[in-house]
Amino acid sequence: MDETIKALRKYNFWDSNTIDLGYLRTDYTEKITDYIGNRLIKVLVGQRRAGKSFILRQIVKQLIEKGISPNNTLIINKEFSEFDFLSSNKELDDLIKLYKSELKPFGKIYIFIDEIQNISGWERVVNSYSQDYTDDYELFISGSNSKMLANELATLLSGRYVKFEIFPFSYMEYLGITDGQKSKQTYIKYMESGGLPELFMLSKQETKRNYVSAIKDTVLLRDIIQRHNIREPRLLEDIFVFLVNNASNLISVSSIFKYYKGLGRKTSYDIIANYISYIEEAFLIHRCERFNIRGKEIIAGNVKFYANDLSFKNYLFPGFGYGFGYLVENLIYLELRRAGYEVYTGSIKDKEVDFVASKADRMIYVQCAYLLAEPETILREYLSLESISDNYEKYIVSLDDLTFPSNKGIRHIQAWNFGEQL
Repeated sequence: MDETIKALRKYNFWDSNTIDLGYLRTDYTEKITDYIGNRLIKVLVGQRRAGKSFILRQIVKQLIEKGISPNNTLIINKEFSEFDFLSSNKELDDLIKLYKSELKPFGKIYIFIDEIQNISGWERVVNSYSQDYTDDYELFISGSNSKMLANELATLLSGRYVKFEIFPFSYMEYLGITDGQKSKQTYIKYMESGGLPELFMLSKQETKRNYVSAIKDTVLLRDIIQRHNIREPRLLEDIFVFLVNNASNLISVSSIFKYYKGLGRKTSYDIIANYISYIEEAFLIHRCERFNIRGKEIIAGNVKFYANDLSFKNYLFPGFGYGFGYLVENLIYLELRRAGYEVYTGSIKDKEVDFVASKADRMIYVQCAYLLAEPETILREYLSLESISDNYEKYIVSLDDLTFPSNKGIRHIQAWNFGEQL
C-alpha cells in the first residue's frame, strides 16, 4: 500500500510536484474546460503518443490555478509500470478509495484516468462515480481504442459523456513549438516531418525514425496484436504499410485482397477487412467514405484512407513514390477533422472532389493540389468544383506562392492559410 501511495504521489500535483505539462494545447483545453462543472464524463480518444496525457495534466493544472486544491485532483495513468497491478474495475475502485483515505479531500473530486481501456470493467467504476449523488465527482478519461471505448460508452454511459478526439500537432501548433512563422517553407517542413508531440524533443533524424518506429510497433502490438490475438502480425503490418503508402487513393478491401493474392499471400477478404478495422480503431489510419454529391448519399465500395500522422510515411516508408499533392491532401483532411468536420470524398458525375466537409449547417468543398502551374492542372481542379451546382463554399488548396483570384465562386487558398477558413 505504501508503494501504491508513493506512486500516486509521484504522478500527481499534491506535494507541489513539478509536473511536465509539455506544450500548451489551448485549442483542446479550452474546448474541454467549457464542459467542466457538471457530471458529464469527459472522454479523450486518439492514437498513442498524440498528447492525451499532457492535455489531461494541463487541465489539472488549470483547475489548481483556479483555486481547486491539488489534493482534490487524482491522476491515474495506466501506461506507467507502477500501475501494472491495476487491471480490473475492483482494483481501480480500491485505488480511488485508498487515495481518498490518504488525502482526505474535502468537496468535489476531479478524477483523471489515462489509457483506461487497459482496465477490465472500467466503465462500471466510471459510471458509478459519475452518477454518485452522495459525493461530488467529475471524471476525465482517455483511451487509444475507438471501438472498445465506443462499446462501453454506448452501453453504460450513454448520454452522459462528451468525447474529444485528440490529433497530433496541427500546423499552427508546430509553429508554436518551433517558434516558426507561417509560410510555405515552414509548411513544407511540417509536411516532411509530422505532428507527434515528442518528435520535437528529438534532434537527429535517426532518433526520430527510431521513435516513430517504436510508436508503430507499440500500437500494433499492444492495441491490436495482443488485444485481438492476431495470428498473422506480419500481414497486419504489411497492410498498415500499404494503407500509408496508398493514402488519398481510392481503394477497397477487394482490391487489397487481390493485391496480396497476386503476391501469393495466403489470406482472405475477411481477414484483411478485420485487420483494416483494427488499424482504424487504434487511430493510425482514418477512413474517408465516398459521397454522391448530387444524390446526397454514401457510395459503397471504394474509399480513401489517410494517415493519422505523416511521420509514419516520412520516417518509416520514404522510399515509396508519394507526391507533394498527396501529402497536402492528407494534411488538409486532418485539418478538417481537427476543426470538427465530418469529411467525405465527393463524387459528381464522372468527377472526384477531394473533400466534402460538413459541420452543423456549414458545408464546404475542397480540392487539393501541389501546384496550379499547368493549364491542364488548373482546368482539372476547377472543373470538378464547377460541376457542383449548389452555393456552398468551394476551395482549391495548393502550395503556390501566389494566391489566384476567385473564379466562378471558387476561392484559391494557400495550404498554410487554410486553417483560417475553418
